[in-house]
Amino acid sequence: MEEIIEGACGAAVEDIQERLASLGYEIDKSEREAGSFGRSTATAVARFRLDHGLSLGNTVDAPTWSVLVDECYQLGDRTLYLRLPNFHGNDVYQLQERLNVLGFSCGEPDGVYGVHTEAAVKLFQESIGLLADGMAFPDTFDAIERLRHVWGGKPAAGPHPMGGMGFARAASVLESAHIAITADDPISRNVAGRIWNLAHATVDDCTLELVDSSSDVSSSTRALIVLSTESLPENVAGGVGNLPLDEVDTLSLRLRTAIQSSKTTPRTVRIELPVGTSTFTMGDAQTFAVLLLDAICAAFDNLEL
Repeated sequence: MEEIIEGACGAAVEDIQERLASLGYEIDKSEREAGSFGRSTATAVARFRLDHGLSLGNTVDAPTWSVLVDECYQLGDRTLYLRLPNFHGNDVYQLQERLNVLGFSCGEPDGVYGVHTEAAVKLFQESIGLLADGMAFPDTFDAIERLRHVWGGKPAAGPHPMGGMGFARAASVLESAHIAITADDPISRNVAGRIWNLAHATVDDCTLELVDSSSDVSSSTRALIVLSTESLPENVAGGVGNLPLDEVDTLSLRLRTAIQSSKTTPRTVRIELPVGTSTFTMGDAQTFAVLLLDAICAAFDNLEL
């Protein structure tokens, strides 16, 4: 592009001024009304270039214009998906920050929609019952926005483990959360039964229920957790959030996100157990039960439904 310098005027200058003003850079009202690249516009450009690690100067060249456009994107302005060249911009950065806080790690936010960001988007979509295609459409943006109370104001370097539960906090959750748990197959039923045993051994007034199917939950049940050793069919969400039992450090965060995003009654989330083809032992079942009970307690701690 031809470099835009002080003294220029017209639609391109007006566009530059509007973008700079939206980012908080001050430009004289008279210059904006005239669409002229005057002293205050040049100062704003120079500050923008300095703030974004560009070479010093007060003109708008191709690199400056590219960064200025990127910085003006807000999450939801465009559909984001994996492509070459990669999408890049402030909207991608915002997406990465928010997914990191919600427990779906994109790595260090860099504003580039690469393979790690696509994988995080797929996991988030699957966890809330959307089509897990890695394409961030308005339904994905809307789901993230509904969770603003979770990610707003939080550091976004991520992932953000919630940490282990103390006995008092775990007991409080188990006494008041009114969670039901069920399973799809013999192995996951074994794990579900062990979770129930652990929970009821923890507190006398435990409200966690063990049910045969989703139709057996009581009227007081606020959330249903379904365990399974089977994966959901590819690209089929089924309306229920689905979480793989991996990245244990962020499991409670992802479970919390899935529960808060569920629109079913009771709120329902499916958790896949990583059984694979190897021999599954009673020790494995107990390990899964302990991990899941801790994640459930952490996810439901002070959770308003």
